Amino acid sequence: MTRRAGPSLGDEIRGWCSGYRHIAGVDEAGRGPMAGPVVAAAVILDPQYSAQWWSELRDSKTLTARQRGRLAQRLHDDVALGIGLASHEEIDGLGLLEATRQAMLRALAVLPCSPDLVLVDALSLPEEVGAQRAIIHGDALSVSIAAASIVAKVERDRLMDEYDRTYPLYGFGHHRGYCTDDHMRALAQHGPCPIHRRSFAPVRDYLDSQRP
Repeated sequence: MTRRAGPSLGDEIRGWCSGYRHIAGVDEAGRGPMAGPVVAAAVILDPQYSAQWWSELRDSKTLTARQRGRLAQRLHDDVALGIGLASHEEIDGLGLLEATRQAMLRALAVLPCSPDLVLVDALSLPEEVGAQRAIIHGDALSVSIAAASIVAKVERDRLMDEYDRTYPLYGFGHHRGYCTDDHMRALAQHGPCPIHRRSFAPVRDYLDSQRP
């Protein structure tokens, strides 16, 4: 069986060769769940300090939790990164797409250096971000975006573990807020907790069913 190729540095190399020094990959985790925040990460890989372990970076969805945790720790230790989030209230108030953009902007804002070029998984960001490139399936194609996907996923899982301890009736520690059968049963039995997204259909439908 041929091993599937991972993401490459092709977009980053083209950017570096074009004179961009700090290229940030940006991705998010948590758009699909019906509870909790959406978390975004921005990661800048420095070509002067490239490391062999970069070849292990993949779309976070293709990695085990152990692999993600190990790689996220290396990224925190060795590269420039920023994390931003948008709360469930912002998702309900702004809409999911705009809330995701806000999380990404917050991640970029806390980077230790300003990026010259931003590579984003699928989405476009406001013009004030500057040079940017939206890449469809970017987490599978760009190493920087794959790195951001890992950081965002690990951070969101950490937050959902905290929520699991606060709201133990819902099982956030294993389904992370996604619409699994056991999550739907918990919602039907207990109703929404404070971190459920009221604008998402299962939660909205439950609340509508309780109105006189």
